[in-house]
Amino acid sequence: MDSAVLRDDMVAGLEHESKGVVETTSVSAALRAVPRHEFVAEEQAAYADRSFDHRGTAVLAPSTVARLIEALAPTPGDSVLVVGAGVGYTAAVCAEIAGQQHVHAVDISRRLVFDARQNLSRAGYGGVLVDRRDGAYGLAEYAPFDRILLEAAAVRPPRALTDQLAPGSRLVMPVGTRDQSLVALDDAGHETRFGPTSFAPLLVEGEQSDSVERNRTVREDRERARAIAERRTGWEHDWIDWDRQG
Repeated sequence: MDSAVLRDDMVAGLEHESKGVVETTSVSAALRAVPRHEFVAEEQAAYADRSFDHRGTAVLAPSTVARLIEALAPTPGDSVLVVGAGVGYTAAVCAEIAGQQHVHAVDISRRLVFDARQNLSRAGYGGVLVDRRDGAYGLAEYAPFDRILLEAAAVRPPRALTDQLAPGSRLVMPVGTRDQSLVALDDAGHETRFGPTSFAPLLVEGEQSDSVERNRTVREDRERARAIAERRTGWEHDWIDWDRQG
């Protein structure tokens, strides 16, 4: 089946009142324009409304991407930062609305940055800048941003990201740990909630899947367990029966 037809069917399903996650014409048009199969290997699976795993990160379902971008509400010419580039699909949808030269994306994983660049170029969005960064620090060289999208959960917005917001701007992110809400915050700190959601937590340096140690606490926990075991066991001595020695 033609990919344009598959995209139309996908968006029509997302616009249906049973889901209703696509509400604006700009998001609808962007989702219909971006060839999602360039970011997800199998064309038929690319337009199914489900997530995928790729190199240890989740490729978001189309409905989730739609929710994020509806909350972000980018407009043509907005400077946009996507934290968590992943395979590049969300950045491509933002680029379709704001313009390629205005969209920047960062990811903590080098392999994902490489994949995102390749996918975006193949899909016709090679003008999107993708860089390898710790997302909690944003992309100060290109700040301020009119829109920042954080595709990972945190208890509160990272200070560096709020500092990189332009006047009248918006930051969208999942807030919370177990019970998360999708929240949009303006540059004055006012928030708007867009309902419950579920995202993996924001990674810090050393926790990404292609680092030497995926999670620094894994090593710390292992070393602590070994130290406790050694304290419990102590020095090993042969038992001497003094009564029989005499």
